[in-house]
Amino acid sequence: MSKEQRLGEIIAEHHGREGPLMPILHDVQAEFGCVDAESEAIIAKGLNLSRADVHGVVSFYHDFHTAADQRPEVQICRAEACKARGVEALMTDAEAAAGERVKLSTVYCLGLCSVGPNARIGDDLHARLDSTRLTKLIESA
Repeated sequence: MSKEQRLGEIIAEHHGREGPLMPILHDVQAEFGCVDAESEAIIAKGLNLSRADVHGVVSFYHDFHTAADQRPEVQICRAEACKARGVEALMTDAEAAAGERVKLSTVYCLGLCSVGPNARIGDDLHARLDSTRLTKLIESA
């Protein structure tokens, strides 16, 4: 199946849904690892939007990428609650453990403020991190 066909299927899955753009973009990101210019154009046509409308949403949200990155991603919360609980002291070891093999991304709030510092790998949330636990998570990603 071609990319264009698969994009058509994703768009069709959300046909008739109110506000389908965000769910479509999330599905495309999950399927292809990015929402590139070609995908933006196909989505825009399928939803009768301008490509600028679609690109504006893609470029606004940090979860959408315009190029695929095959490295595993570890998202680390660096919002105020996690800062207060010591996340910044963990970052040097986290960056060393990640090297070029793992992509570290900063996010602002994973919703576990009382049990920070927190990180997310895929759909898995990890709380109460210290340097050793965070390093092990990154190495296992």
